[in-house]
Amino acid sequence: YDIIFFWVARMIFSGCEQMKKFPFEKVLIHGLVRDDKGRKMSKSLGNGIDPLEIAGKYGADALRFNLITGNSPGNDMRFYVEKCEAMRNFANKIWNASRFVLMNLTIDEVKLPEKLELEDKWVLSRLNGLIREVTENLDAYELGVASAKVYDFLWDTYCDWYIELTKTRLNGEDEAAKSTARNVLCYVLTELLKLLHPFMPFITEEIFQALPKQAGSEDRFLMLSKWPEYSEALSFPQEEAAMEAVMDTIKAIRARRAEMNVPPSKKAEVLLVTANRPPYEQGLHFLQRLAFASQVRFADEAPADLSGQVSIVTHNATAYLPLSELVDLTAERERIAREKEKAENGLRIVEQKLKNEKFVSRAPEAVVNAEKEKAAKFRELIAKLEESAKALG
Repeated sequence: YDIIFFWVARMIFSGCEQMKKFPFEKVLIHGLVRDDKGRKMSKSLGNGIDPLEIAGKYGADALRFNLITGNSPGNDMRFYVEKCEAMRNFANKIWNASRFVLMNLTIDEVKLPEKLELEDKWVLSRLNGLIREVTENLDAYELGVASAKVYDFLWDTYCDWYIELTKTRLNGEDEAAKSTARNVLCYVLTELLKLLHPFMPFITEEIFQALPKQAGSEDRFLMLSKWPEYSEALSFPQEEAAMEAVMDTIKAIRARRAEMNVPPSKKAEVLLVTANRPPYEQGLHFLQRLAFASQVRFADEAPADLSGQVSIVTHNATAYLPLSELVDLTAERERIAREKEKAENGLRIVEQKLKNEKFVSRAPEAVVNAEKEKAAKFRELIAKLEESAKALG
């Protein structure tokens, strides 16, 4: 960037003189790629990286994605070979997920059915939001932010969650349910490949060629296909929130079991106390399978006798598991105390913001309301933790 300005200026002058018009309207100048110690790459230091060597070892897509992720406009970046290995693992993750989808496909073309399950609407709504955000990021030249969002969605939302959520239907006997799962799996994967294509063109094109095409589409190549667009018809905010509530509870139960080294094979009854039952009733089979529950019961209030019960608190519900024989009660009290301290610190920060007259008067109303909602959630969480601590004695 120390000399590129002069190259840009020369091209503009040359274009105006020779062609009587500007050669380009916008120029994105990225920072320098430095070595892992932050030094400028040079022949004298011998710290240069041969891109052909790296591409040969990890793949060109992994090298490209390494250079794009974690990079912000105009800032220098350090090159770590280890990160190429992580990006190669990401490429393997996409490849394996695509193989799973292809192994379960029996359709010639993809068409989203009218009847969608809760998890289908959740992933389609999340994808819809991702398309809008990534498009906005690319328009603002925030390449690192855009690529990171696609990475997180593919790895976590699609591979770790949605594929897992569809396995019951894919292995079941209901052909209509199977067909819906297959169509949504393939549709979401295809749209994700389009979003990822600018960053990882080779693996995405290879997978795209093997997938059945969407109904009415004449795209022979991913590179020539239309960029995904946000669709109001695929926005399901209520279903998205409901599925997120179920997932939060599953994550919390699994995390607690992991803390206590309880193996997945040891199932336990789950008592769920919540004021909003419908989402959990819809996702009951997910709770049973993914939270390793032998049975899930619902209640409006916490049980009177909490001895031998371990409580797991989320923003929307509290789960109680009879795992007292597997729990160190002292460690459990310490954990609750740590969570309470963390929540109290969070509440203190939010309350300081809300006490700041400049923030309240100048910030948009939506931002202020969001902070108020955050404070309310912290207070609710603290109250639940205090209740849990009291139950342990």
